[in-house]
Amino acid sequence: MFASSAAAETEAVTRAAHAIQQPVTTGRQLAVSSIRGGAGKSTVAALLALTYAHYRSDPVLAVEADPALGTLPHRLGAREVRWSGTDLAQIVDPSMLITDLTGYLLPFTGGGWLLPGSQGSIGARLDIDTYRVVMTSLRRYFATTVVDCETLPAEVARTALVTTQARVLVSPATVEGVLATRSVLQWMSGVHRGLLPTCVVVLNHTSPDGGIDVRKAAESLGADGAAVLPLPYDRHLAGGGAVRTDLLGERTREAAARIAAEVMQRAVSRVPGKQHPASGGRLTP
Repeated sequence: MFASSAAAETEAVTRAAHAIQQPVTTGRQLAVSSIRGGAGKSTVAALLALTYAHYRSDPVLAVEADPALGTLPHRLGAREVRWSGTDLAQIVDPSMLITDLTGYLLPFTGGGWLLPGSQGSIGARLDIDTYRVVMTSLRRYFATTVVDCETLPAEVARTALVTTQARVLVSPATVEGVLATRSVLQWMSGVHRGLLPTCVVVLNHTSPDGGIDVRKAAESLGADGAAVLPLPYDRHLAGGGAVRTDLLGERTREAAARIAAEVMQRAVSRVPGKQHPASGGRLTP
């Protein structure tokens, strides 16, 4: 029994790694948002960025598009912020090489790059025009870009929904969180029918006493094509501060890889509702 379980876990990790590492012809931009503050949006964005940087050999970028409330630089271990997205939008030029751009970015663990949304000022906002300039200009340099957006339905978050190739919606793993997320998914389907098949809902357990039935939540939230995946409670993540993958629990690392694989698979697939090898199907409790 134990041998079979170990073999299954190895196969699952291998399958996830294969999905994460698949080649892309153009840069894949992945938006991470949430239904409210405190859901763990920036934490999930940091986990995705670290996971892609670990598994992929091509350039990975993390963009903070929630400078007012986001904590992405903090979660990725940035000790200083020199340039922001607004600053870069004013100087980026098509003639630039990636080596020119990285001088304005901050490196993070695994070889990835970070573009903060502000220089640490409270209340700073990233307007839609600046966001579009940055995302359009940087797409050709980075194979994978993870965007930590504002909470929905803020303007930049709404723009990211329709301009990125995959969407991650972070929800607290509570009954109230699931109900609110269901309403947001219904709203998204009204914005564009093609959004939900490229959406992954992450049920974030912020307490060790999570009491929801993940399978039932997946059946409710994934009915229209979205994938639903849990992120288990992790003492290291709950403690705040920079995310160190070596301090994460094994279940958390496996969950992060599975989420990253599902998001990448849906970002690459051009067939809405297609069965995804990373998860084996539409509902992924």
